[in-house]
Amino acid sequence: MSEVQLRFSPSTEQDTGAFRLVELPSDLCQLIDSATTNKSSQSLLSIKGHPTEDAVLCTADKTYTLRSVVLSNTALVVTPSRTDPSGTVHVRDQLHEVLELVPCVPRLHKLPVLLRGMEYDEGDEDRRATLPKYTYEHARGEIQASEAELRQGLEERRILVLDGCLRPVAPAHLNTILELLLNYLVSLSLSHDAAPVDDLVSALVDDHEVPREVSNQIMSWFGQIEANTWKMDVNAVIAEIGLGIIRHHKHDPILETEFMTKWRNAVSDAFASAVSLQLLSGKCLRNPNDVSGATLSYLPASSLPTDPAARFAELFLTRARWKSDDIEPFLSDIAVNSKERDKLLLKYARAMTTPEGTCYTARVGYNN
Repeated sequence: MSEVQLRFSPSTEQDTGAFRLVELPSDLCQLIDSATTNKSSQSLLSIKGHPTEDAVLCTADKTYTLRSVVLSNTALVVTPSRTDPSGTVHVRDQLHEVLELVPCVPRLHKLPVLLRGMEYDEGDEDRRATLPKYTYEHARGEIQASEAELRQGLEERRILVLDGCLRPVAPAHLNTILELLLNYLVSLSLSHDAAPVDDLVSALVDDHEVPREVSNQIMSWFGQIEANTWKMDVNAVIAEIGLGIIRHHKHDPILETEFMTKWRNAVSDAFASAVSLQLLSGKCLRNPNDVSGATLSYLPASSLPTDPAARFAELFLTRARWKSDDIEPFLSDIAVNSKERDKLLLKYARAMTTPEGTCYTARVGYNN
């Protein structure tokens, strides 16, 4: 083994703090190797975050938290000397930490705040020019999420992209459009598995002045559009209509029987058989112990804190004991997978085995 001289670089002062050691998970290594092999010129990785936020690293479809881990031994960054590359190496920097990349859920919680006052509603075309604007490109740069996760997040939050700007559609208006689509499917004798897009869009334009770009986006949220035909996702449409009804009962619970009747009437007889409370999992709370019968109240997971400790505190203030199947939907947006969800339950909740199955209570006391 040949020997080399180790010396501090003449530019050590300028280089100090200029290097970071990052430990890549296997999937990122494969992504970079593949791009190198294929000589791809596309940007693979991006780091996002406001100075007041913890930075994240994003690929095309995943988001990772950057977490600093202190090294027990100092690592040296060395490079060959320019004047004597075979016999001397220069110490450019000393590293005392490594950055770990840990998969995390996309951080989309800022969207409702950024888009406040920009809702799209019926008869809103005349207001479009005067409304404040927040573009899709702005969101790409500011929101800590990958491109795929951002697009999915906009769809799940029912946010339209109109003229490049983001516009959350008003829930009541969205429900009206979905109910109209269901009525047109029945009145025009169209199959919900292969409905002509042009027929539905034209009917909405002619009868209710719903712009084509709005109709097309909404239909794509609730099904697949291929070869100018729409294959409707029945469960997604029925769930959204049910959500529109339960949304009015956040502080005023409604009897389950009354709610189910309203829900079935809203979707018409043709789709009433698809109505199921399971479709609203993670969106409402069922109280089976009410004296007059089981009641339902609106409680979307998206309205709860994103910090795990605060999320569990809020949940256990709402209900002292949770069944496993009831609490899990309220954790899906803060855990990247079921393994992470189980870790959170182990950390913040105490499991109990009962005749009804596994239940969870708080590890610490909360005052109602």
